[in-house]
Amino acid sequence: MPHATGAESVRPAKELYIFHDVAKALTSSLDLDAILKTIMEKMAEHFRPDTWSLLMVDEEKNELYFAIAVGTASEALKQIRLKVGEGIAGHVAKYGEKLIVPDVRSDQRFAKRIDELTQWETQSIICVPLRSKLRVLGVIQLVNVDMMTFGHEEEFFLQALCDYAAIAIENARAVEKIQELTITDDCTGLYNARHLHKTLEAEVYRSARFGYEFSVLFIDLDHFKQVNDTHGHLIGSKLLAEMGYMIKAQLRLIDFAFRYGGDEFVVVLPQTGKDAALVVARRLRDTLRKIIFCKEEALNLNVRASIGVATYPHDAKAPHDIIRQADEMMYVVKNTTRDSIGVAQRGIEE
Repeated sequence: MPHATGAESVRPAKELYIFHDVAKALTSSLDLDAILKTIMEKMAEHFRPDTWSLLMVDEEKNELYFAIAVGTASEALKQIRLKVGEGIAGHVAKYGEKLIVPDVRSDQRFAKRIDELTQWETQSIICVPLRSKLRVLGVIQLVNVDMMTFGHEEEFFLQALCDYAAIAIENARAVEKIQELTITDDCTGLYNARHLHKTLEAEVYRSARFGYEFSVLFIDLDHFKQVNDTHGHLIGSKLLAEMGYMIKAQLRLIDFAFRYGGDEFVVVLPQTGKDAALVVARRLRDTLRKIIFCKEEALNLNVRASIGVATYPHDAKAPHDIIRQADEMMYVVKNTTRDSIGVAQRGIEE
């Protein structure tokens, strides 16, 4: 049995390293852009095309767009869209089969308009579909690869890398769907910001229909960064969890409490005018002045907050404007007295 030559044994080793790097990217990150970038960089390193790109399928418009494009024509490509079925990449997206075209001039499927728009000269194209179980997610396209060195082994290797890319996209989309379904914040048990926007839209619709008022409180903890800096993030998270519990305890069953992000909280008070909302805001402020957090950890922390109040429909009529008004009033307090309440169109109130 003949021995493998040095060049033959080096290549599988190089491919193994590439597979290792790609697999590491897949398992260590949920950041789709970072994973795809790793895959595409490794592909370029191995096949050395003049330009290469990842086209994603926009299912609503039945088009392909350039999600990643590298090479001299990359900027021009980002503005271009192909219909599914148009050009070689469009054909691959439509039928889900890879195409290797050593000379594009002899292939009627080639879309000349892309070269005209990018002022690029395409000689050869290799297009591989990124397939999930049921559909094509996108297409990886390598332009002007040295076709003399592109044999069956190269084809197999390229297909394997494209399969990795398809897995990464499918995983990222699954995570996205799960996140969309999640409406609560892990740390505090309150609703999250995503659910806030849906709740506000529903509340605006309901209040407009029945002639109700409703109010929004925007709560930002004063000097919370010092807690993290002094005691660490675990204590910071524990304090936020206790804060979420305290806020909820001051509300009615029909009220909603949200962790907006970081140390910011939002409360939505249905069927509540400005004066009644101010009563709730004062109750929260006064409770904060008395309550002690992190007793179990023997830290006995005292935390204050800047609170902003806005009411529908008097201060704003659109969901994002109501939040903005309450947020702006919170900042008026934050930038002056802290530990107080700012009310839209009234200013700081005691």
